[in-house]
Amino acid sequence: MSSALRIVFMGTPSFAVRILDELHRSQHEVVGVVTVADKPAGRGQQMHQSAVKAYALANSLALFQPEKLRDETFITDLSALRADVFVVVAFRMLPDVVWKLPRLGTFNLHASLLPAYRGAAPINWALINGEQETGVTTFLINEEIDAGSILMQKAIAISDTMNVGELHDLLQDEGAHLTLETCNALADGRLVPQAQNALTGKRALAPKLFKENTKIDWSQTAHEIHNLVRGLDPYPAAWCQLWSEQKQALVQFKIFSSEISATDCERTEGPKASKEGILFPCGQQTTLLVKEIQMEGKKRMDAKAFMAGNNLLQFRY
Repeated sequence: MSSALRIVFMGTPSFAVRILDELHRSQHEVVGVVTVADKPAGRGQQMHQSAVKAYALANSLALFQPEKLRDETFITDLSALRADVFVVVAFRMLPDVVWKLPRLGTFNLHASLLPAYRGAAPINWALINGEQETGVTTFLINEEIDAGSILMQKAIAISDTMNVGELHDLLQDEGAHLTLETCNALADGRLVPQAQNALTGKRALAPKLFKENTKIDWSQTAHEIHNLVRGLDPYPAAWCQLWSEQKQALVQFKIFSSEISATDCERTEGPKASKEGILFPCGQQTTLLVKEIQMEGKKRMDAKAFMAGNNLLQFRY
């Protein structure tokens, strides 16, 4: 068994909680947890705490929520913890005065096979770009975002039907195991970091998701649109606008759960009903079959329920 490390964990969303739990249940000691400050959210603007904070409180872990990471009191408190390593998962960019503190350095878990898909949304973009493989990487933090030397990696296959929710959960589990393996190897002095610039292969980026890069372009092929849909399903969801003859206005829709249809849909200016779902003509004589849809102001529903309450003939691109 590896010797025990003193670990400070830094993270925010539910994805990070699975990794924190793996470390907390291991032989290592989580001596501190750092997460974002509580913020008002929702219609009522009630104070919201991060998923990582909720876990830390539930497990009586020392918690820190600095407004500024360079705050002298925060740095002093971190130093006093005498951590061997800092572990970062889905957190803010750290200043060097923080990541240089522990004797074994600070490493980050990233949900891609670096150097591919550096950026904020690697899980989404791997699917949007139709990759057949992705994975998780632990790497040492340096001055550049997602560019530090690699410690360990684990690859996983992506199926043609997998959506981002399913891939997220799979990478979350693999990431938890890899993070613990990395801590064990660091404790035993078994790791030789590998510089990313020495590696070959894909270097696609994974920028933040905005309204502009999540909109469906129906002139693309069904295959390209299907990858966009599953890369954003269930959140934030691919979207489009259709003209409604009934409302005489553009209506926004979110599209979920699609398939590439073998049906040669008639080249119409909009969607068409079928027994299996809603057929959307796409570029290069291809057709997308949509099984779930959400019209603005309405709930998400399966295609059959939507067709039962709406005349598809009124909608067009």
